[in-house]
Amino acid sequence: MNELKMNEPKVEVLRQVIAAEQIQKRVKELARQISDDYRGQTVQALAVLENAFIFMADLVRALEVPVVCQFIKPKYSKQQGAQAEIVEIFFSHEPDIRGQHILLVEGLVHSGVTSEFLMNDLRARGAASVKLVTLLDRQSARRVALQPDYFGFLVDDTFLIGYGLGAVEQTNRNIPYLAASPVPQMT
Repeated sequence: MNELKMNEPKVEVLRQVIAAEQIQKRVKELARQISDDYRGQTVQALAVLENAFIFMADLVRALEVPVVCQFIKPKYSKQQGAQAEIVEIFFSHEPDIRGQHILLVEGLVHSGVTSEFLMNDLRARGAASVKLVTLLDRQSARRVALQPDYFGFLVDDTFLIGYGLGAVEQTNRNIPYLAASPVPQMT
């Protein structure tokens, strides 16, 4: 019997786009470059949740400089027919970043609007420096003139899941590679 029962989850067929081995190799290369740039300094790594949490974990383990890990979660308004805008920003705790070197960690930079807003906010709070590292850079979707200081891979408009990136249901974040989602969904 080939009938799908009501309570059985659908199994998605995922097309691998970037292999786990490629990701790990690139993360180590990024960590080496960041470590060289911050030699003799402490870095405050600030991950943008949820897409950056796995990338952040692997990246900071590979850094060869002292690092403080923190998390930030932008909360967006839901506006029909218009672009969502940031309403609030939640830190894991209110960090004292005055005079600190901040490394903003993103899983994917798409339009660049959120990253640019966060970087400007961190500078206004008195950070000594603010740099952006992202695993994935979708330059074709950029709405602002923003270039990450460090990036892993340039990607096209394919909706990707895995390695921390999830679908609407928040699933598939645990896949160790990046895959094309069969149906475009929001993160």
